[in-house]
Amino acid sequence: MRKAQIFLPLIAVIAFLGMSSIFIVDERNKALVLQFGRVAAVKEDPGLAFKIPFIQEVVFYDDRILSRDIDPLEITPLDDRRLVVDAFVRYRITDLNQFREAVGTGGTLAAESRLDGILRNELRQVLGSVTTNDILSADRAALMQRIRNGAIQKALPIGIEVVDVRLIRTDLPQANLEATFARMRAEREREAADEIARGNEAAQRVRALADRTQVEIVSEARRESEIIRGQADAERNGIFATAYGADPEFFEFYRSLTAYRTALQGKNSTMVMSPDSEFFNYLKSDSGKN
Repeated sequence: MRKAQIFLPLIAVIAFLGMSSIFIVDERNKALVLQFGRVAAVKEDPGLAFKIPFIQEVVFYDDRILSRDIDPLEITPLDDRRLVVDAFVRYRITDLNQFREAVGTGGTLAAESRLDGILRNELRQVLGSVTTNDILSADRAALMQRIRNGAIQKALPIGIEVVDVRLIRTDLPQANLEATFARMRAEREREAADEIARGNEAAQRVRALADRTQVEIVSEARRESEIIRGQADAERNGIFATAYGADPEFFEFYRSLTAYRTALQGKNSTMVMSPDSEFFNYLKSDSGKN
């Protein structure tokens, strides 16, 4: 009975020490075994691993590719048009010893803070060496590659591998954006005014051409009508002359009747003439003789 009372606590202590000396490395993680703050072992393969209880401790780090968004950064390209750039970086921890020495107990947060500084410097250096059109064109893929290559070299001392760098958004600052919109609006209004002026000019040309064509058509029609009227008058006079030559007395009688019909209308209330006037020849005699 006494042996059981002695062995049971001993077995419990041994089991506790055994459990404290075992840790599991997940396939998504890497582990550092620290002894009094110094790196004693690196565990990168997943599975069971061992440490000395109470003397050694285990710190886990993510072995996956991590993502970090960079705070909006204002840069000035070569053409002095200020831009606000948003970017993100994908990275992974490759060397745990260097990583631990570089960031100490700060871990991933301290590493990302240093990585932010590296990326911000690279963004300013690379994007500040080109124009705004280069940044906004298809060449931005080459610019991102340059930023990534520069960040790779500067991130090696902290045990980090930069996998990729991408530009999310490239905009003008708010003040510049409003000024740019105002300039674009003024430019569009100027273009609209130019189009309206050109349209009015074209309309005036068409209207002037139409007026000239109208005048020409009317003038030509009047000229042709006068020619036709002159030809008709000549033909009428020719007919009258022929008729007068055939029977002068009848022609004179017809002309007198026509004069009577024109003169003796209801509109004429008074007519003062000499009784001996030739106008009354056929009123006094059917032969027209006095």
